[in-house]
Amino acid sequence: MDVTAGEIAGLIAAGAFLMLVLVLAVPILKLRHTVDAATQVINDLNDRTGPLLGNVTETVSNVNTALGQVQVSLDGVNVQLAKVDTMTEHAQNITASVANLVTVVSAAAANPLVKVASFGYGLRKAAAARRHAEDEREVRASLKQRRKAARAAR
Repeated sequence: MDVTAGEIAGLIAAGAFLMLVLVLAVPILKLRHTVDAATQVINDLNDRTGPLLGNVTETVSNVNTALGQVQVSLDGVNVQLAKVDTMTEHAQNITASVANLVTVVSAAAANPLVKVASFGYGLRKAAAARRHAEDEREVRASLKQRRKAARAAR
């Protein structure tokens, strides 16, 4: 059995390939353990996420219920505010009517009162002027008598 150089080269190549496979087998086996650990973590995460999502769903449902109740309350408040707006409008109309009535009554009552007050003021002024005129006449008469007396005494 003669071994040729090609066969020896083939055997060397097969040995090198076997060494390459053995060298690559170690990282591949380690990578398999890493993939298994990652798969386990993902499975644990899935197991824990399910109940969390259930709790989140329940919480969102409760929030939606609370928001619905708030909306009902706000609707009631809006109805009451509309009633208050109507009452405020009526009170404003009544206030305007009372103000107009007061203006009319004041004008009706004040006009004669102004006339009476003006007449009284004019009467007082006339009486004061008359008294003043009488006082002036008396003073003039007194001065005339003194002048006459002084002329007669000379």
